[in-house]
Amino acid sequence: QVQLVESGGGLVQAGGSLRVSCAASGRTFNIYTSGWFRQAPGKEREFVAAISWSGGTTSYADSVKGRFTISRDQAKNTVYLQLNSLKPEDTAVYYCAAGRTRCSGYGCYSATIRYEYWGQGTQVTVSS
Repeated sequence: QVQLVESGGGLVQAGGSLRVSCAASGRTFNIYTSGWFRQAPGKEREFVAAISWSGGTTSYADSVKGRFTISRDQAKNTVYLQLNSLKPEDTAVYYCAAGRTRCSGYGCYSATIRYEYWGQGTQVTVSS
């Protein structure tokens, strides 16, 4: 099993920045892809970004491209999501996810079904 614990959420003004982290423990050698998803009240969970185990492949949702950056520290088994130029519509619970499916040459998968492990989520609130 793999355990994922998010941290770093909070309240920030529009235009501000925040970094959320996801620490993995357990059988992490099974993980090939890590991702971030978010879910706003009344909406479905949506893909935000994903990164391969090596860090060489990343994918982003169009809505966050150019504003958010996903990265990982293999030594710490931690994945980060840097959120810049935040907008009120970025307000959501942000979930870390990890899966055994490798990213392809075209990018990393965005479907939730590709991710077997999920964290509990961390709230990000952007005020206008």
